Amino acid sequence: MANSKPKRVYQTWKGKNKFLCNGRLVFGPDAKSLVLLLLFLTSARDPGIVPRNLNPPEEEIVDESSNSVDTGGRTPTPIALPRTKEVIIDGVIVVKVKYCDTCKLYRPPRCSHCSVCDNCVERFDHHCPWVGQCIGLRNYRYFILFVSSSALLCSFVVAMSALNVKLQMDNYGTLWKGVKAAPASVILMAYSFFFLWFVGGLTCFHLFLICTNQTTYENFRYRGEDHIRVYDKGCLKNFHQVFCTNVKPGIKFHAYAQENERRPSNGLNTPESEARYSGGDQRVKVEDDREIGGDLLQLSQRRDDEEV
Repeated sequence: MANSKPKRVYQTWKGKNKFLCNGRLVFGPDAKSLVLLLLFLTSARDPGIVPRNLNPPEEEIVDESSNSVDTGGRTPTPIALPRTKEVIIDGVIVVKVKYCDTCKLYRPPRCSHCSVCDNCVERFDHHCPWVGQCIGLRNYRYFILFVSSSALLCSFVVAMSALNVKLQMDNYGTLWKGVKAAPASVILMAYSFFFLWFVGGLTCFHLFLICTNQTTYENFRYRGEDHIRVYDKGCLKNFHQVFCTNVKPGIKFHAYAQENERRPSNGLNTPESEARYSGGDQRVKVEDDREIGGDLLQLSQRRDDEEV
C-alpha cells in the first residue's frame, strides 16, 4: 500500500484558526472582523493632512521687524501672490499647483482642499461620507482593502446562502419549498447581493485607478480631456507604490501646540527648512512662499526616490 501524502501542520491543527496559502496566513476564528478593523483604520487614520501656514507670506512681507526686506524707509505693502505655479516633474512634465486661500500655502502636487473637512489633503482621492473621512495618501490602501474585503464577504454570503437554498430544494423537491424552508438565507442573499453591486463596482473602479495611477478626483476632473497621466509608471509599479511603499509620518496631533508652531509654515519639510529649525530659534524668518515652487520640486523628487 502506497504511503499517503504527509499532511501539513495546519491541516492537523486542533485549534479554530483559519489558514490560507498553505498555512502561511493565520487568522482567528472571527476573521470576518477584519473588515471592521480596516474600516477603523480607514476612518481613524490621518489621510494626509497638510499643515497650515502659520505665517502666511503676506504677513511676512509686511513684518517691519524683519531685516531681510529693504523697504527704503517706506512702509512695506503686501505683494500679491500668483494663483498658480508651474512645477516640473521628472525634468519634462509641468504640473500646475494652486495657492490655497484657507491654508495659506501652495498645495503640493496631487493635493486638494476638502470642503467638508476644511483641510488640504495630499494625494486627495475623495471625501467618503460612509467612513466619515477623506481618502488620501495615508489611508488610501486601507480604504481599498476595506472595500475589496467587503466585496469578498458579500460574495461569500451570497454563495453560501444560495448553497443552503439549493440543499433545501434537494430535500423538499421544489424551489418554492426550499425557499420556504430557508427564508433567512433568501433574505440574507438578497441583502448581500444588493451591496455587492455597490462595493464590487467600487472595487473594480479603484483597481482601474491604481493600474493607471489616478485618483478619483483626477479621473472626474480630467474626464473627456486629452490629459497626460503624469504619475503613471506602469501597472506593477503603480500597485507597488500604493501598497508597498513607506508612507511618511503625518501631523502629530497629540503633540503640544508649541511644537507645531515651530515647524516650517509652508507645510513642506524640505532638508533646508529642517536644518533651519533644528536650532530651536522661534524667530527664524519663514521662507517666502513665492519661492515654494522649488520646494515642491524637491518634495516630488524626494518622494520618487523613496518609492524606488
